[in-house]
Amino acid sequence: MKKITLIIALAALIACNHKNNFDASGNFTADEVIVSAQQTGQLIAYEVEEGKTLTEGQKVGQINVEVLKLQKEQVEATISSLKEKTLSPADQVALIRSQYEVQKAQLEQQERELTRVRQLVAGGAATQKQLDDLTALVNQLRKQLAVTQNQLRVSLTNINTQNRNVMSQEAPLQKNAEAVQVQINQGEIINPIMGTVLVNYALKGEMQTFGKPLYKIANMETLTLKAYITGDQLPQIKLGQQVTIRTDAGEGAQRTYQGEITYISNKAEFTPKTIQTKSERANLVYAIKVKVKNDGYLKIGMYGEVVFKK
Repeated sequence: MKKITLIIALAALIACNHKNNFDASGNFTADEVIVSAQQTGQLIAYEVEEGKTLTEGQKVGQINVEVLKLQKEQVEATISSLKEKTLSPADQVALIRSQYEVQKAQLEQQERELTRVRQLVAGGAATQKQLDDLTALVNQLRKQLAVTQNQLRVSLTNINTQNRNVMSQEAPLQKNAEAVQVQINQGEIINPIMGTVLVNYALKGEMQTFGKPLYKIANMETLTLKAYITGDQLPQIKLGQQVTIRTDAGEGAQRTYQGEITYISNKAEFTPKTIQTKSERANLVYAIKVKVKNDGYLKIGMYGEVVFKK
């Protein structure tokens, strides 16, 4: 009977000592990212498995976007057809320009003849009627040349206006093509962070819709122990402080890690039911976060204890 009593007393003493052997306790967490489908369609390629390590920017799957590719090709074909609808000013006004050059040459020739006849009239070798007739012809040619020149200018203006109207459709079509390309790119499933796949929700061949979760991933190289301390312990810690972390290694053994305090809450909260504190009577506690390098044994949700270094 005395032996039993002694054993119970010893166990209680050990439990009591362990209770006061840490300054805070909590559970390990990680920044978990849920990757969702950015496009609707059949999942035609998928390389995600639970427990698999993925790198940032790695392509891990593909949603069928063939319909979108066809849409883009149609838009690009429409853009190409616009260039065929434009008119070449040189080709369209070639006849008018040729007529203008002929009339200009005729006018220059008649103006030289008019100068010669004036000299002849002054010398009495030509009549005034000849001079008047030639002068009227030169004036008529000048008018014809002015009309042709105006026709040339109007034709060029009309062609340029028509071309601008046709090409004004190119910018909206180009924007449309770019928008479709964005949707095509969204068919690629690109892993956003380096980490380990925690949960997989999808299978190759399934139909996916925009926003549907595909898998959950977290960086397991460094975990965060979220623990709680009392108000009396606040003066003992600071940001960047190095602390000791202990976890259960089985069969009564413990693993020890070095951690760094990266967050101290400035607001008190009620003590979570599953959390032990230095003082069992503490009703209000402050949350802290400790970054811990993972050696592979730490898991999300695992219990851990914090010991402040003296």
